[in-house]
Amino acid sequence: MKKHSMKAKLLLAAVGAVAALATAGAAAQVKERTLKFAFQNQTGHPQAQGAQKFADIVAAKSGGKMTVKLFPGGTLGGDLQTVSALQGGTVELTVLNAGILSAQVKEFAVFDFPFLFNSGKEADAVTDGPFGQKLMARLDDKGLHGLGYWDLGFRNLTNSKRPIAKADDIAGLKIRVIQSPIYIDLFSALGANATPLPFPELYPALDQKAVDGQENPNTTILASKFAEVQKYITQTRHVYNPQALLVSRKTWDGMSAEERQILTEAARDSTVFQRAASRSAADSALEALRKAGMTVSELPPEEMAKLRTKVKPVIDKYSASVGEATVKELMSEIDKVRK
Repeated sequence: MKKHSMKAKLLLAAVGAVAALATAGAAAQVKERTLKFAFQNQTGHPQAQGAQKFADIVAAKSGGKMTVKLFPGGTLGGDLQTVSALQGGTVELTVLNAGILSAQVKEFAVFDFPFLFNSGKEADAVTDGPFGQKLMARLDDKGLHGLGYWDLGFRNLTNSKRPIAKADDIAGLKIRVIQSPIYIDLFSALGANATPLPFPELYPALDQKAVDGQENPNTTILASKFAEVQKYITQTRHVYNPQALLVSRKTWDGMSAEERQILTEAARDSTVFQRAASRSAADSALEALRKAGMTVSELPPEEMAKLRTKVKPVIDKYSASVGEATVKELMSEIDKVRK
């Protein structure tokens, strides 16, 4: 009995030693490094909250070896500059509207199709499913690596000129749009003078009346203090924005398996947190904007139907350019989710 007991103790000691060596080996594969995480929204916005959560998880899982340093508010440049910086390896992480990535992989333009999703949860199912993951995988050839999809919410229209009571009221307004061709075509189809500008330039452009209005989710409008320079907000809900969480491919390729696993797990966990934070904030942001002095309006169903009719040629144009098969696959995924 004693002989067996001694053997068992020796075996346990050996197993413990191997486990300790494995743990030490894994720890050795996690290097001291600082990762720059650049994004457009201000501290306090759900995008920034998600970034902070991601940074906290990375720090915890790496034992403090990996530091994610946040650069909110477009301090390192607009989205297009940031994507270029990721490809060059001078910035390591970003999160941005998935549709902006159509400049890298044309199929991402489908995420900017107007009136595509009915809810955020519907979008989650599509982006987390085979369709969204297949698009992410295509970024690896473009110097980027996809980690997941966050929530920015439904985009709404603001302006300083007049309340929007019907679809035709949009005509003639100079509206800032993100630097993506489909947004230019979308607002041009609505009769507006669509003006693409990097996000960091938007507040001063509104303040100086260089543009009449802009379109963003309520949370972004609130966090960016646009109520100071905009009087009217219309709940058009014209586009739902999934956001792509990205790491530089150069950074990713230079990481150990353990470091990659840390980023993967941080992305997974922060995504759950960020989506919940974003949707909760969207519920309260509109009331806060109202209290800040903005006049809030909703278009009646018949006017919303007119908006959809006006933008149908835009959907047809981009369906042809991204590929009918891709659009059909997306619509099939949405149908499955709805059923």
